Amino acid sequence: MTKAIAVVVLSVCLSFVAGIAVAERVHDWPDLAAAHRHTLEAIREMERARAANHYDMAGHGAKAEEHLRAAEHELHEAIEASRAAR
Repeated sequence: MTKAIAVVVLSVCLSFVAGIAVAERVHDWPDLAAAHRHTLEAIREMERARAANHYDMAGHGAKAEEHLRAAEHELHEAIEASRAAR
């Protein structure tokens, strides 16, 4: 079991490194801006859905909204970094 876990962890690490090696730099911040707008729309929809369900989603709605807000923050940072790199 331990050997199998080690193999899985090693595989994930190697996949991550390979992804970094072949990744291209992002030059189009307008695409990031569009993704940012869609994330903001998703946050608003999630707020509406949680309100409609009286915030009773067994904590899953709040967790989803938390993840959306983290994604929005990262997209904002990516846009700023892309603009700065120009």
